[in-house]
Amino acid sequence: MAKTIRISYTFTMKRGNTQRFDLKLDADTLQLVSELSESPAWTRLSFHQCSNCPLDASTHRRCPAALSLVDLVTRCEELVSHDQIDVMVKTDERIITQHTSAQRGISALMGLIMATSGCPKTAYLKPMARFHLPLASEEETVYRVTSMYLLAQYFLGLEGKPADESFAGLSRIYEDLEHVNIAMADRMRAATETDSSLNAIVLLDLFAKTVPWVLNHSLAELRPLFAPYLEVPPE
Repeated sequence: MAKTIRISYTFTMKRGNTQRFDLKLDADTLQLVSELSESPAWTRLSFHQCSNCPLDASTHRRCPAALSLVDLVTRCEELVSHDQIDVMVKTDERIITQHTSAQRGISALMGLIMATSGCPKTAYLKPMARFHLPLASEEETVYRVTSMYLLAQYFLGLEGKPADESFAGLSRIYEDLEHVNIAMADRMRAATETDSSLNAIVLLDLFAKTVPWVLNHSLAELRPLFAPYLEVPPE
């Protein structure tokens, strides 16, 4: 039996009621192990299908990302974006707690779910899902995503395949994610009457829009961190 990676999110609301989400990832494929029994109309692939979706509605009746979000969206229906909640995230390595807005807590969980849902456009984020850092800052996420991408290029080089050190491919990944987020936001408008899930997608999209700009203008801010390497390269 393949090892399972377990990550749990617990949201504690102001009134003391809680919602706990237990995620299981296949350790080999980093695919979310789902036990869904409900598939609402807004999960149909053809319903606000992403403009860049490579899946065919004749062979894939449901959008894998939307289908994976059903439980989260349904159980967070009562939450409004600006509601303050306590978030506790448990992984095999650590426990992280933070008092934050509902939209930020949901956004963190939503990003993890979408990356491991089986969507071909979000699959490039699976390595970050394996080493999930919940509620990370923008700076932390930029560091993690660029490091992930360069490690992927290293492995491509080992296999004799063209490697990209310019981050052009990473920019394209996040440009694709913008299309995914736009379509998912349309699904959220149909799925829920409150705004917490919709605005959680908006937060993900804001970062997706930021990445190409950061790659072109702001990576130099990280350069001082690598001064030891630049001054005396390891032999």
